[in-house]
Amino acid sequence: MTETDDTFELYDLRVEVVAGEGEMVCNHKEGDYFELSGENLSLPPGQTFPIYPLAALLPLLPAKQRSTDSRDWMTTDTEVACPDPNCGARFRIIRTGRRTFRHSEVTRVPLVEEGD
Repeated sequence: MTETDDTFELYDLRVEVVAGEGEMVCNHKEGDYFELSGENLSLPPGQTFPIYPLAALLPLLPAKQRSTDSRDWMTTDTEVACPDPNCGARFRIIRTGRRTFRHSEVTRVPLVEEGD
């Protein structure tokens, strides 16, 4: 990396409701989704997404945005169960593309080169 190269890449994600085992009892329907691009989460117009499964999914999303080893479970496992034990929904996390960011545009903390 050169002194002026402060770029890094993150995956864009789509998190989609898929049917699992049993009946879905929460306020989501098969096919509902949201997308994550960088730090920005978006929903399709007119669609909602319940906060309880969102709260369970949020800690996983930054790791899914980053490149991981092909043998890492974070790479291979794409479905997460709804946190409500009575709900049969699952959430599929799909990497949809890659986006380049600049360190200098997302933080005020200076980038320190290794060995400095």
